[in-house]
Amino acid sequence: MLSTSTVSELWQHPLIVDPATGGDDCIVSTNPATGETLAAVRLQSKAEYEEVVAKAEAVQKQWRMLPAPKRGEIVRRIGNAFRDKEQELGALVTMEMGKIHPEGVGEVIECIDIADFAVGLSRQLYGLTIHSERPQHRMYEQWHPVGTIGIITAFNFPVAVWAWNAMLAAVCGDAMIWKPSLVTPLCAIAMTNVAHEVMRDQDVFQPEGCDPCDLFGLIIGTDDEVGETMIADRRLPLISATGSCRMGRHVGTQVAKRLGRSLLELGGNNAIIITETADLDLVIRGTLFGAVGTAGQRCTSTRRLFCHSSVVDAVANGLATSYEQVSIGDPMDSSTLVGPLIGQHAVDAMRAAIEAAVEQGCTVLAGGVEGIDRFADDPGHFVTPTIVRVPKGCDPAIAKDETFAPLLYIYEYDELEAAIEQQNSVDQGLSSAVFTDSVRTAERFLSHAGSDCGIANVNIGTSGAEIGGAFGGEKDTGGGRESGSDSWKAYMRRQTCTINWGDDLPLAQGIEFG
Repeated sequence: MLSTSTVSELWQHPLIVDPATGGDDCIVSTNPATGETLAAVRLQSKAEYEEVVAKAEAVQKQWRMLPAPKRGEIVRRIGNAFRDKEQELGALVTMEMGKIHPEGVGEVIECIDIADFAVGLSRQLYGLTIHSERPQHRMYEQWHPVGTIGIITAFNFPVAVWAWNAMLAAVCGDAMIWKPSLVTPLCAIAMTNVAHEVMRDQDVFQPEGCDPCDLFGLIIGTDDEVGETMIADRRLPLISATGSCRMGRHVGTQVAKRLGRSLLELGGNNAIIITETADLDLVIRGTLFGAVGTAGQRCTSTRRLFCHSSVVDAVANGLATSYEQVSIGDPMDSSTLVGPLIGQHAVDAMRAAIEAAVEQGCTVLAGGVEGIDRFADDPGHFVTPTIVRVPKGCDPAIAKDETFAPLLYIYEYDELEAAIEQQNSVDQGLSSAVFTDSVRTAERFLSHAGSDCGIANVNIGTSGAEIGGAFGGEKDTGGGRESGSDSWKAYMRRQTCTINWGDDLPLAQGIEFG
């Protein structure tokens, strides 16, 4: 097992300070499973932000002129560097964020996968050739780098979401400024260290008068000091932000004021519909990971379950039995399935949600407030995954909110249309799923009148998206798309070009002028 001392080599950086003497201008990173102090990080100022942006802008002007396949070669090397440190980086994610070690390593593998995807993409930044209505004219569109972008990430995926943005932005010709969550700064320092090591050692891109490392900028500062400056900065044409719906509304509004672009990945209140023909073994397994994986701290975590009346009791009983067998504890222990929540505020929020659900008529089937109290004397922020059953015909107000914890609501329905309508009734629209053996039901769920989410699955859960598809959701989830498919277009600007290769100057739409 990797020790803290071994993993700490990843976060060596001038921003690391002595926790005892750091003072008010630093933040302390702690292990949410043990309460142990990992390190203290000095917060950067607005003046330092200005320096980071200026350096990124300078190097981007030369980076954009490097052929895209050459940019892809450097991203390939960064991906391989992640491979070389896969276990150590995964352990760091576990130590600082709290997800179990297999999930921590899996998050690093996602960074490797998106780097591989970006390498292929570097030879596929295609534009269209368009037939002109004017004789002896050629039209086409091409894509240019958008410039230097801002990336704001949340604690729950402290490395993967940055990689989704950074690897694609890099092959598209952009530089970037990363503002990570102040809860997981060490993960950000470690990933940046890996990228910088590659940039220092490579011989593909040698800019004049610039440090190639400045392509991958990092700024660790408060929302007031750095965050507000960043989202208002006209030098950053794109802000990609991951976080709560409340945060996204503010970021989107501020960026829109300067007519910039925002790529928002916000909350989710994800549901699975269980039909009368569903394979209940798949249902239990798919729901279990979706609801309790990462201790319910994924934006794609399963939060609501709509079960047909003919199977609701079997599903509820099967899940309650499965929840009893879930091991909770040290996320570095190979037998653990559920690690801690990120902090005491998350524990308190889960307690309040359970109490509200009971007040609103729900019945606790597993976990509950007692499942939180059992860890009251533990230094970590542990809870017991909880299931509550909603009375038939009810829709408690608390279930409309996204509680970022392992709290699952089970509903009962009779008609598929009613279940779909209730699934879609929340403000968020990220991930959804249906379990059924009926082709008609599956297609109905995937139709224009079906799920309104950005992700819709059949016979798999709501959590665990692959990098090949575009990731994101609708409504209060923000409408952004990251990772695969054509998400690369967010990091570039489209240009339509018309070339007249004839001797005349005809106008479009047949207009005669003069």
